Amino acid sequence: MTRVEKKNARKKKIKWKNVVMLLLIVGLVGIGYVAYQNKDRLFGGSIQSRYVASNQTTVKVYDETGKEKDALVRGTKVSYREDETITLEDGKVLEQIIYGKEKSYIDPDFLVTDPDKVVLETDVYVRTPQNLYQSPDEGKLLGLANKGDVLEVVGFDRLNDDGSVSMYEVKKGEETGYIYSKYVVLDQASSLLPYEEEKYYDMHQKRGNSYGGGSAGNLDYYPVDKPKFEDNPMPEEVYALYLNCSQGVIDNVDAYIEFAKTTKINAFVLDIKDNESSAYPAEAMKQYSKTNYEKAFNTKEAYQAAIQKIKEAGFYVIGRITVFKDKYYALDHPEYALQNAKTGELFEHYNTYWPSPYQRAVWEFNVELAKEAVEEMGFQEIQFDYVRFPDRTLALENSKTIDFRNTYQEEKAQAIQRFLQYATDELHKLHVYVSADVFGESAHSYVTAYGQYFPAISNVVDVVSAMPYPDHFNKYEYGFREPVWTVPYDILNYWGENYVMKRQAEIPTPAIVRTWIQTYDTIHEPYITYGAKEVEQQIKGLYDAGLNGGYMTWNSGSNLEKYKSQASAYSKEY
Repeated sequence: MTRVEKKNARKKKIKWKNVVMLLLIVGLVGIGYVAYQNKDRLFGGSIQSRYVASNQTTVKVYDETGKEKDALVRGTKVSYREDETITLEDGKVLEQIIYGKEKSYIDPDFLVTDPDKVVLETDVYVRTPQNLYQSPDEGKLLGLANKGDVLEVVGFDRLNDDGSVSMYEVKKGEETGYIYSKYVVLDQASSLLPYEEEKYYDMHQKRGNSYGGGSAGNLDYYPVDKPKFEDNPMPEEVYALYLNCSQGVIDNVDAYIEFAKTTKINAFVLDIKDNESSAYPAEAMKQYSKTNYEKAFNTKEAYQAAIQKIKEAGFYVIGRITVFKDKYYALDHPEYALQNAKTGELFEHYNTYWPSPYQRAVWEFNVELAKEAVEEMGFQEIQFDYVRFPDRTLALENSKTIDFRNTYQEEKAQAIQRFLQYATDELHKLHVYVSADVFGESAHSYVTAYGQYFPAISNVVDVVSAMPYPDHFNKYEYGFREPVWTVPYDILNYWGENYVMKRQAEIPTPAIVRTWIQTYDTIHEPYITYGAKEVEQQIKGLYDAGLNGGYMTWNSGSNLEKYKSQASAYSKEY
């Protein structure tokens, strides 16, 4: 064989070896693929993915002897082996699942293939009246679901870590929307029950409806979670200076900061929107109230810079929003404002107009404004003021002079509490706290004519801030022999101990009490100049009564020189 022939023979032999090797590799890959596709059958039982489903938050699982061993959170993803079963004493057949490295057995009725089908509730019942949401991601509201109403469950937004539903997607009549699971239960009998009837409900129910603001017994007293946000810590006691939103104050914020640093002041309350006073042209104003937008006192940039300076200096910042006393919004949307029933014009109350607290469009505007202020300005707490109906209107109501635009036929106090529930739910999503300003009278043991009832409000919000300004009490309130504003310690101590502390004990989850104090001079005879001594006496009176959540200084003009004259009161431990 020639050298060329030998070379060609070697090439043929190598080529055949390569072909054989290639066929062998292809064959092994094919066998491996078939084995992989049938691995579950080859190793005993078909394994598939499943999700734990239930109408409860957890489902029981068992060991191979049928003994209960654990509970799995609804929504847990498991591996499911349908050919491995055990039978319980009652004849129930359980099928094998694997989660982690554990083998367990579960009722197959509690397994589904679709994670969107893990919620097995078909109906829920309304325990606390709430408006349905259009979607779980926005604050737009639909119709009201009343206590005891049955809602058909058609879906849910998400599960919490413990297997509970965040919001149910429900159908009420022809309307489909969302409701928080914390406001519903799984049976109608439970939905109709008040919370701890003998301890709480009976006491409030007996107070009735003396002044037209509603019955205390028709309000909600179920416990409410009061969060502490790790990424937004609130000072244990807040000592705050109030700043209005006028340009002169905002442009001079450095001076207020420098003064505060010389005292124990650790926070500022700044107006976002007061009646006829918009702090800056917010997008929410542009969308909902053009007049508020156009009449803003400051540019967005100037206001934002002021807030940033306060935060950088280490102060806690609270944004104040006047809600139901808003002339500009009422002019922009007369269809949502109180109306003079005799003339059809806007109802004028002390030279201004009031949006109706019954109207959900008004709620949405103020809450959207609050959310924007948190996200754009960095507020750590939103404080709602004028969360009430206009005062001193009972005679006009009785003569049917006012049309309140009461769409759902609610009582005043119901509308106020429900607004605050809605606002708190929306703002807690942003990890900020919610406070509400109330009249000092609201701590009395009745529902006020304007719809404020201290226990119902305190039970919902994170902070309740009453305004017991000494010169706002009746001259000889509570049987005092001297004008009460001449004895600021005595009047606030008496009010706090005999009213606020008692109201706080009447609910399961009371808010922090952080009280407004009077830092302006009195407006009634005998006229008193309120200096450091009078401010100190107010604070000490509150603290001695047990109201130690802090204080805020009310001086509508935010007069820096006045604050400076009271500096020693803001520098003490109480």
